Amino acid sequence: MTAERKVHIVEPRYARTWLLVNATRTELFDVSLASRADQVVLDLEDAVDPSRKDSAREDVIRWLSEGGQAFVRINDVTTPHWRDDVDALKGVPNLLGVMLAKTEAGEQVDATWHALGGRALVVALCESALGIEEAREIATARGTFRLAFGSGDYRRDTGAGAEDLAMAYPRSRLVTASAIGRLPGPIDGPTTGGGHPELRESSSVGVAMGMMGKLCLDREQAYVINEVMSPNVSDATWARDFIADFEKSGGVVRDGSDLPRLGRARRIQELADAFGIQPL
Repeated sequence: MTAERKVHIVEPRYARTWLLVNATRTELFDVSLASRADQVVLDLEDAVDPSRKDSAREDVIRWLSEGGQAFVRINDVTTPHWRDDVDALKGVPNLLGVMLAKTEAGEQVDATWHALGGRALVVALCESALGIEEAREIATARGTFRLAFGSGDYRRDTGAGAEDLAMAYPRSRLVTASAIGRLPGPIDGPTTGGGHPELRESSSVGVAMGMMGKLCLDREQAYVINEVMSPNVSDATWARDFIADFEKSGGVVRDGSDLPRLGRARRIQELADAFGIQPL
């Protein structure tokens, strides 16, 4: 029996926490779905040995067909596993979308989107120097839903460190590309090691740079990420009051700061509604 979620459901376009779950760990599927993670991503790629990909894929499809709901991280287009993944997943009920590993070109997203029937949401995971440099093309591809940052593979590919300064360039590329492609804000890479203070700090840095979500490997990280990547009650209250005052005054712009503040207020209100945050 698939677990029912007991938390506020957040649409994928607003999702903050993207919990990666090894597709061979079927005992974690229901537990993960019932967690505080906004979205669950069953991982058929790096987490699964090639000898087990077929059986893991079958387990994922069975769980989805029995009522589970999740994204699935599929293998990249340069591997034979990609074709196996898209052929098997096409038309599977309750598949919310796919996360395309090692995306390096917009045409790879298009091919995936078309292979899945032209309806599945495709999150393009940019994990290499080339993927980051091609972020604008990827963001404007027809099938792209959101961009995500595969920070670990990016560091291996470039030799960059994990420090915020070293990660500023790829994060900025993804944020800028997402804005050009009129996509929701990108999904940051996971924080591994350390405790909640480190997770809180790295999530805050991501928010400051324009990231709107974060990959995570542990469902216990979800509530920290959700808290940091959400407007707080004070923000929601300010936004509601500012919009109400602006409308009460007839929507008349009084100085150059009104429109930027109105845009910020409307964005905060949109996110607060999406996350179920009630103003005071």
